[in-house]
Amino acid sequence: MHMARRIKIYEGKAKILYEGPEPGTLVQYFKDDATAFNAEKKAIIEGKGVLNNRLSEFFMSGLNEIGVPTHFIKRLNMREQLIRNCEIVPLEVIVRNLSAGTFEKRLGIKEGTRLPRPIVEYCYKDDNLGDPLVTEEHIAAFGWASHQDMDDILALALRVNDFLSGLMLGVGIRLVDFKIEVGRIYEEDFHRLVVADEISPDSCRLWDIDTGEKLDKDVFRQDLGSLANAYTEVAHRFGVMPKSATKMQKPKLIN
Repeated sequence: MHMARRIKIYEGKAKILYEGPEPGTLVQYFKDDATAFNAEKKAIIEGKGVLNNRLSEFFMSGLNEIGVPTHFIKRLNMREQLIRNCEIVPLEVIVRNLSAGTFEKRLGIKEGTRLPRPIVEYCYKDDNLGDPLVTEEHIAAFGWASHQDMDDILALALRVNDFLSGLMLGVGIRLVDFKIEVGRIYEEDFHRLVVADEISPDSCRLWDIDTGEKLDKDVFRQDLGSLANAYTEVAHRFGVMPKSATKMQKPKLIN
C-alpha cells in the first residue's frame, strides 16, 4: 500500500502529517475520527475527512487570495493537501464573536449573546493539561512568542475573522467563534507567520442565521443529530461538496 511507504511525521486526533514530496513541504491527511472533551468522546464519522479537506482548502485558498498567508499550497486528492512545513507556535488562537462553549461557562454570559467586539483568547497547546487559557504575560514569560509575534498573531486572527464572518454571512451562517493555529516559516534570517492547521467545522462554531441550528462539532459534543449531515450542509452552501463523496453513514462509536 502506497501510504505505508510514506514517512509519518505526526498523528493528531483528526489529521496525519506525512513527509512531503519537496523539501519544506508536508502532506496533511484528514481522518474521519471525531473527538470531543479532550478525546474522552470518540467516533468515526464516515466522510468527515473528505468534507473537512474540501472546506479547509476553500477557506485557506480564499485567505491566500486576499493576502493573508497560510501554510496551504494545494489539495492533492479527496483527503490530502500539500502544505508548507512550519514551526507551530504552541498556542491555540481563539476568536469569539458571540458567547458560547467554555466562554459562557467561565463568564456566565448567556449563549448567543453578541460580544461588544471580537475577543481574542490564547490557549497553551497541551492535551495533557486540557489546553489551558493563558495570557500574553504567560506567553512572553515562557518565550512561546515574542511581542512582535503576538502583534502579528492578533492582526492575523482578526483578518481571518473578518474574512470568514463575511463568507459565512453570505450563505446564511453566523460565525460564533473559531480557533486557528499559527506557524513560523523561516526565510534566511527572519520568519513570517502563517495560518496553519485547518479551518473547518471542526474548528469553528457555525449557526444557521434563521433557525439557530448548529452546523459544527457541537452537534457531536451535545448529541444533537448527525455530524455528517451538519458538515455536508456547510459544504453544500459553499458549493464544495465533492461529486463522488463517500456515502455518509451512522457514526461508529469507538470504545
